[in-house]
Amino acid sequence: MKTKPRSQRKKWLVAGGILLLILVLLTGLFFWYVSDYYRAEDVALAVMEQDSGITAQDNLTILSPTYPTDTAIIFYPGAKVEAEAYLPLLDQIRQLGVTCILVHMPFHMAIFDADAAEDVIAQFPEMQHWYIAGHSMGGAMASKFASDHPDQVDGLILMGAYIYGDYPAEKTLTIYGSLNQSVEDHIDYTENIVEIEGGNHAQFGNYGPQKGDLPAAISAQEQQAQTVAAIAVFLESADAPDRGGARDVFQEKARDTVL
Repeated sequence: MKTKPRSQRKKWLVAGGILLLILVLLTGLFFWYVSDYYRAEDVALAVMEQDSGITAQDNLTILSPTYPTDTAIIFYPGAKVEAEAYLPLLDQIRQLGVTCILVHMPFHMAIFDADAAEDVIAQFPEMQHWYIAGHSMGGAMASKFASDHPDQVDGLILMGAYIYGDYPAEKTLTIYGSLNQSVEDHIDYTENIVEIEGGNHAQFGNYGPQKGDLPAAISAQEQQAQTVAAIAVFLESADAPDRGGARDVFQEKARDTVL
């Protein structure tokens, strides 16, 4: 009479052991996957050391302009890319007179915290105008946030990404490299689209070549300069309020770079 219950318990123990082993293996595979990410190049890391206008706060890096502003851009990095890789790009954007807030995502993947912008906005009540931006998967998650919280952002800026969700194309700036055909194939709208001739997918950041990405015909510096110029024009055309001289900087930057 005791053999059957013992046999049943043994089966449950074996099943539990197998399940535990599977969970351990899956956990190991997950951490192995997320630990293999693109590191920021030295040129990007050097930006952090250049002046006092860049500060770290919890999971954020904040790039402040040299004069007061009430407008900020929240930036979501691309999947499996070290956040610091985008510092050269954001350093140029802040020179337009806009505060840039770089979000360091869990496991370097914005999909794990698509609503991070909500906490960011709450932390900076002095900001009156918010834009959300992102590269690649970061752009998709930024687009999702904008779609879910249209009353919290003034506009959406996408790099190597397209609108994901239901957000107005007229309030969106979409920038992509001409060698990034997979993005172009998914753009089914016509407003505010900038194609950078010779640009690729990776060079919005400074993290080196990306698997599956075509080599760019222009430098990362040139691709980012054209990106900043496009953002300057977009912010200007959005009829943003005066930012203590930022409007003139927008126009000057737009003139300096041919899109």
